[in-house]
Amino acid sequence: MRRRVHLTEVGQGRGPRVLLLPGLGARGSGFRALAGQLAEVARPVLVEYPEGTHAACGAKALSEQVLQEAGAPDAVVASSFGGMVAAHLAVAGVTRGVAFLGSFTRPEHLGMRGALLALMGPIAVLGRPGRVAASLASWQRIPGAQVPEVVPTTAVERITTLHRAFAVGRELPPPDLRAFPVSCVCLQGDRDVLVPPATLERLAASLPPGTPRHLLRGAGHVPYFTHPQECARLLRPWLAALAPAPSLSGASAETAA
Repeated sequence: MRRRVHLTEVGQGRGPRVLLLPGLGARGSGFRALAGQLAEVARPVLVEYPEGTHAACGAKALSEQVLQEAGAPDAVVASSFGGMVAAHLAVAGVTRGVAFLGSFTRPEHLGMRGALLALMGPIAVLGRPGRVAASLASWQRIPGAQVPEVVPTTAVERITTLHRAFAVGRELPPPDLRAFPVSCVCLQGDRDVLVPPATLERLAASLPPGTPRHLLRGAGHVPYFTHPQECARLLRPWLAALAPAPSLSGASAETAA
């Protein structure tokens, strides 16, 4: 059982350091294919949240735990509930960019589904999601060995999802990011049955003006898992724009050479 946030660095690339945040009951390791695609232009980090009843905290407290372990990242790529965690990091001023993949920063972005967010906990425990649920969420058939990347399958993962789902409503959601100096981009699957496509417009209205929006045809709730190449194609230019500028001393030395 993980009592603290666990980090896995992927590749030895250069560029911005980017945290990959999973949703409420998913594993950070589900981002591995996307991380591999981004490793040429960035330094991806897979994030696994703490587990167990002691991890019963909302997105703000979870963002503080992530920051404590990972330090301030250049960017965050967040799925589903991970968007709330990422928004708290942006509000705290510790990241320069957030990519939302089938995400939301406030429950009301989900429309009527937002009022039912806490039910994801009992569903995880009582419904015992498996291959059918993972395939429905992904909108494509998921091999049995990959099901744990998409839905909570162990007893610990299910009880953690239960407590975290209940904790979401006990804290204030992050404020809108419209006035914050953060670069954002939105990717949304048009077959997402958990975070419906209508969420994209509500989310974008709460982000800085001009935030790019991309609707992924045929993608479900976890496009980073099912469509890593397409996600990477859309994220690479955004990450390149977040890359730190070369230092003046380095530029001078290069000119002198």
